[in-house]
Amino acid sequence: QVQLAESGGGLVQAGGSLRLSCATSGYNPNHYGTGWFRQAPGKEREFVAAANWSGRDTYYSDSVKGRFTISRDNAKNMVYLQMNGLRSEDTAIYYCARRGGEDYYSARDYDYWGRGTQVTVSS
Repeated sequence: QVQLAESGGGLVQAGGSLRLSCATSGYNPNHYGTGWFRQAPGKEREFVAAANWSGRDTYYSDSVKGRFTISRDNAKNMVYLQMNGLRSEDTAIYYCARRGGEDYYSARDYDYWGRGTQVTVSS
């Protein structure tokens, strides 16, 4: 069955870096884009970044553009999110998801989700 599992979250000081990993299984990654979303307490889940099946086309929210980088290694069934210059407002649970629809930016177009990994940025 299709599964996604995030790892790499933790506590980091403002200005620091973390790399999140998403291990995928149960489907061919060459056929699907993958996205990262996040949800802070009391807030809606929001788009962070996405990549098409090859990783050549990438998409970012304005709030993380220039600080975060999404990449993927289909041979290893892995998707990564490198986060630099972290800020307190980046604190959230981060989810990876498989894109099943047309829109890279809408959570409604993602059909399978991981359980999330907590990222906490202290100021």
